[in-house]
This record gives sequence, C-alpha cells and structure tokens, in this order.
Amino acid sequence: MSTLVDSAPGYRARHTLPLRVEAVRQLKRRRTMVMAAVLGALPLVLIIAFAIGGTPDGDEGGRITLIDTATASAANFAATSLFVSAGFLLVVPVALFHGDTVASEASWSSLRYLLAAPVPRSRLLWSKLAVALGFSAAAMVLVPLVALIAGTIAYGWGPLELPTGGSLATGDTLPRLALVVAFIFVSQLVTAGLAFWLSTKTDAPLGAVGGAVGLTIVGNVLDAVTALGSWRDVLPAHWQFAWIDALQPQLEWGGMVKGAAVSVTYALVLFALAFRNFSRKDIVS
Repeated sequence: MSTLVDSAPGYRARHTLPLRVEAVRQLKRRRTMVMAAVLGALPLVLIIAFAIGGTPDGDEGGRITLIDTATASAANFAATSLFVSAGFLLVVPVALFHGDTVASEASWSSLRYLLAAPVPRSRLLWSKLAVALGFSAAAMVLVPLVALIAGTIAYGWGPLELPTGGSLATGDTLPRLALVVAFIFVSQLVTAGLAFWLSTKTDAPLGAVGGAVGLTIVGNVLDAVTALGSWRDVLPAHWQFAWIDALQPQLEWGGMVKGAAVSVTYALVLFALAFRNFSRKDIVS
C-alpha cells in the first residue's frame, strides 16, 4: 500500500500535514486559548497583589530577592513574573502542548485516518513536535511581554535594578531578559520530551500531560535532597534558575551552559524514544 502511494503522481511526503495547517488546528483549540489567558493574566494578578499588599520591602530574613525589586521598573516586574512562573506555571503549557498532541488524536480516533491520508509517521511527529515547540516558545514570551507592557503602565520604564545592588543599563535590559526567556525555554525541553514521549505511549492526553508534570515535580523534589550531593548536577531541575546569573552586572555563563547541556541531552534522548516508539506502534485508534 505504502509503495503504491509513494509512487503516485504528485505525491510528496514532505508536503503532507503542513505546519501551517497543524498550527491553525492547535491554535483554535480551547485549551490553547485558556492557557494563553492564564499566562497573560499572571502579570495583572501580580500588579493587583502588589497594589493590595504594598511595595515589597525586603525585610524577610534580612535578604533582598528579585521579588523585592519587582516594582522598581517594568524590567524588574518582567523578571519577577518569570521568577514566579518558571518553577511550575510555565511547565504546564509545555506539558500540555506536547503531551496532548499525539494522544489527543488517538483519543478522538483520528490518528489512523491522518496516517491513512497518507501522512508518514515521521512527518506527522515532526509536524506536531515543531508546532508544540513553537507554541511553548510563545508561552515563554507571552509572560514577560505582558509584564513589560503592564509594568510600564504601572511602574514606568527604567533600568533593571539588581537585588545585589546596582543596575543594568537600559540598553542591556531587553537582551538580558531575552536571554533569560531563551534559557527557560531550553530548560523546559526535558518536560517537553517527557510529555511527547508519553503522548506516543498512551491514548489518554491527561495521562501524558499529568505524567510529564508529575515527573518534573519529582525532579524538583530530588533536587531539594541535599544528601544527593553532586548527583543533583545531573538533574535538570538543579539548573532551572541558573538564568539568575544573566541578571548580574557581569554576565555569568557557567550555570546556564551546564543547565542547557543537561536539558538538551535528556530532551534528545526522549524525543528519539518517542519517534522510535511511534514508528513501531500498532495504530488502532
């Protein structure tokens, strides 16, 4: 059957399931709209919280943190929004976009019809993975973008005030924030890989999404066990806040490079497992 299709006049495997078509399909889904609304609302909720609770004063424990400088400028507010969302909130859209992508087709009994279109299995996975990565990147950008706009209105534009003292020049602020967003995206590739792999293993989207989020939480718990010592260095969660080094007068690359290497390594293995599993899977739904 596949040989006859492959030799059919005008058939090109790379032209099946175009990225634009898949992107539009995913964009129109309700969960995409809901997730965008939740992420976009986070900075507004923080502004309301600061308005009710007052300006952070940094007195707790005698330490000045990133949150204590949140209202200093729009740039500080954007950095704070990333700080409070990177640990868990940004994990959810990554797990959702990757865990739901294949499993949802199976749960709707439409996966076998997509493959019978005919869309080669590898092409289907590449299209869905590329779109899921694109939507995840958009989620990472949405939070600081809304925070910069809302923060400019609420607190004004200005240099990024550093918790350790001093500030970043206004011209360096946006490039540093862009670097932070890029690192957070790379650090979330492990969750993306877990969700995508699980999505090829189950017909239950919530199982793939929940499994990826659960395993990410387990990684965070293990990283908190200091008795593990240097073994924590191989945990992606150990480096998830290494981007703080980008918000220093002198940019430090060491932690971010190590964290990116760990995350990319795990992600490549998990993506490879997903493609291997899907290529051998008996599609009955």
